[in-house]
Amino acid sequence: MRIDLSGKTVLVTGGARGIGAAISRGFAAAGARTAIHYVRSDLAAGRLAEEIGGGAQTFGADLEAPQACLKLWTEVVERFGRVDVLVNNAGVALPSPLEAVDDRWIADWNRTQAVNLLAAGILCRAAIAHFGAHGGGRIVNIASRAGHRGDTPDYFAYAASKGGLLALTKSIARFCGKDGIAAFAVAPGFTRTEMAQDFIDQYGEDYAMKDIALPRMTEPEDIAPTVVFLASGLADHATGSTIDVNAASYVR
Repeated sequence: MRIDLSGKTVLVTGGARGIGAAISRGFAAAGARTAIHYVRSDLAAGRLAEEIGGGAQTFGADLEAPQACLKLWTEVVERFGRVDVLVNNAGVALPSPLEAVDDRWIADWNRTQAVNLLAAGILCRAAIAHFGAHGGGRIVNIASRAGHRGDTPDYFAYAASKGGLLALTKSIARFCGKDGIAAFAVAPGFTRTEMAQDFIDQYGEDYAMKDIALPRMTEPEDIAPTVVFLASGLADHATGSTIDVNAASYVR
């Protein structure tokens, strides 16, 4: 089966590195034009856009700031004219022990929710309005197995943010479908990225590997095909679903 997304425009947040970069490559391979969002990795984003071609362009925004999220969406629409798919991939995983001083713990919690959940909510809201005016569209939110099974005390905020993202996805699917909008979540487990490396450095790779049923850790390239498929229109009657891509480390 070949997925052809020629003529489609996709916004991938956090699209310059890790899972996001693999997703950007996957959409480009399917013929889509990709808006690659980045926060600080402007050089990586530029190199990736040049690599994948197809009219890919880069957009910088700090998603911790709500106004920056709104500006990002506006800039992508103004430059491309239309967006057909939104992939909320950008996220942070801040280690924040319960015994940390109050101010630090609260700041970590607020930053995690701002980037992982509020930014996704703002962009989903903008996408819903845009899709409703243009005959529909698709949203794929990159969540985590932590949104289902929880996480260690240092990552309570991360788990909570991903659980919220799953609920947001279901709500969009249930109440926006008549406008031609389908919404999905993908829930990876440990994936070999820079963000996951902090956890691996803290707990060890054996800890990261002990739950999985396969002989190697998930790579970003293992996530991307599922995202592209969900965005293709071939899975619209699975709207509201969460697809687990975690090597059976969490099985519902």
